[in-house]
Amino acid sequence: MARIRPRLAVWKFASCDGCQLSLLDCEDELLEIAGEVEIAQFLEATSASVEGPYDLSLVEGSVTTAHDAARIQEVRKQSRFLITIGACATAGGIQALRNFADVREYAAIVYARPDYIETLATSTAISDHVKVDFELRGCPISTRQLVETISAFLAGRKPQTPPHSVCVECKIAGNLCVMVGHGTPCLGPVTHAGCGALCPSYNRGCYGCYGPMETPNTPSLSVWLSRLGMDEDALRRVYRTFNANADAFREESERHDR
Repeated sequence: MARIRPRLAVWKFASCDGCQLSLLDCEDELLEIAGEVEIAQFLEATSASVEGPYDLSLVEGSVTTAHDAARIQEVRKQSRFLITIGACATAGGIQALRNFADVREYAAIVYARPDYIETLATSTAISDHVKVDFELRGCPISTRQLVETISAFLAGRKPQTPPHSVCVECKIAGNLCVMVGHGTPCLGPVTHAGCGALCPSYNRGCYGCYGPMETPNTPSLSVWLSRLGMDEDALRRVYRTFNANADAFREESERHDR
């Protein structure tokens, strides 16, 4: 008798598809995953489509239109577990910069016929609309953490993803602190681990791609960044990148929004 495999669905909302590509980049691990699940929806990889319900849904992208807001409700209804992957799905992504401005001004600059554009005034995380069982951060996500997360749900356990900052990853990598050693501004002390301290390993400051770590002290970091020469405008902009709408980064940027 054939074994019934859990059904996996991958959904895209407003995003660049980079986190879905991270799943394809798993290569050898993807073959093992494919052997353990039935890939029912994954348009980045196949045009084949199987109707729900689904045991596990991976959701990439943010909610930026009324259609998105209605569609994620349907995805949630069809999914036993729902995991959001990437900065767009967990924090609204780079498109959440619209949340600090008038989206009509953006549309007028980008599109020849902005009157054709129907969009919400804000870009929001999936968890602002439906219950999310786990959030996997990053821009893009770590393939290692993605495999761990999928494996954990298939095994019925909680995923093991580190809650600490990029600073710990720097220590593990044996890096000299770029702030202390070179005076380079760095968001590592307040940023969630996952990239393996990629930028500091090349003597560059962390850009905060993985969003805020647990209990980040962003006001304290801003004091140190200002001592390195960052003015109020630079402090506001440094928190407004891929995770601009994540609570800790948004609140700290607004403290310097004058």
